Amino acid sequence: MLTRQTYKIRLSEMKDAPQLMEMDALVWDIHTSPAPFHWKSRQQFLQHCPPGSQLVAVQGERVCGYVGFYPATGMPVNRHVYEINIAVHPNDRRSGVATSLMHAMKEHAREQGVHKLRLRVLSSNPGAIAFYTQCGFETEGRLVSEFYIAGKYVDDILMSYFIRTER
Repeated sequence: MLTRQTYKIRLSEMKDAPQLMEMDALVWDIHTSPAPFHWKSRQQFLQHCPPGSQLVAVQGERVCGYVGFYPATGMPVNRHVYEINIAVHPNDRRSGVATSLMHAMKEHAREQGVHKLRLRVLSSNPGAIAFYTQCGFETEGRLVSEFYIAGKYVDDILMSYFIRTER
């Protein structure tokens, strides 16, 4: 089992792409995403997730998890908001990686002048909802029956966290 002392968190680099692509294939499925990530090529992945667009937790050279972030829209009036997504390799779950990544994301956002983190989570993923709530995220909205997945209607829950500017 991974412990907090055995990994570090840094910005993603070009060399991380193969492991991040593999992790996306392992983590994102019909239970965690309405449209699982299945990258067709390294180039496609890097166009969508360029180096520096994710914080990665690494143990040596092995990527244990990541939190991706990007401006919520392309509009200048919205640049204070990041949309985020987080994933932890199945072998590293319940080890503190996700919590550490979320803390690092909040600090990175503060340093970048970002005031709000937002994310989307499926109502069919109660574990993720509980984790986000534990991290201080609050539900801002709910798109009822937004997706039809595996024969069931699933709500899309919109959650956010406001970055405190005081230290």
